[in-house]
Amino acid sequence: MHIGEKLRELRIQRNLTQEELADRCELTKGFISQVERDLASPSIATLVDMLECLGSNLQSFFAEADKEKVAFAPSDMFEKADDEAKHGKITWLVPTAQKNSMEPILLELDEGGQSTVLPPHEGEEFGYVLSGRVMLCCGKREYVVRTGGSFCLHPMATHFLRNSGKTKAKVLWVSTPPSF
Repeated sequence: MHIGEKLRELRIQRNLTQEELADRCELTKGFISQVERDLASPSIATLVDMLECLGSNLQSFFAEADKEKVAFAPSDMFEKADDEAKHGKITWLVPTAQKNSMEPILLELDEGGQSTVLPPHEGEEFGYVLSGRVMLCCGKREYVVRTGGSFCLHPMATHFLRNSGKTKAKVLWVSTPPSF
């Protein structure tokens, strides 16, 4: 097993130089360099000391990290069409977004369609109009957002999007925390 790269990453995460780690472990900078390049292998006792100086331990160091999925294909995404007869569809772009801090969706609205009315909440929302034109209705205010335009808000009032154009509108919409 090649542990050098993993030790190097851990050292860099802790903002330590090889020399600083060597001083803390009572080793030489040259030995740390050799270990990180897998040219030398530390004894178990030395590895335990190095990990302790890096704020880790053998169990954590050798534990396999969860293989978190970070790239998604269209087949991974979830789509809900014609939400409550509002003439459109929502595609959840990240299927596990509810456990994340943000939730991106692709909202498609037919002519005259509108999104679900969302209540005020702590957080932020961002949208980018990919095609068409939408009306951002936020409380008593309305804003026209056209293709290539965006919006960013701290939703302190009920809000929704309405397709105010004559063609289908597509909007990339991101909410934090998740709210769709």
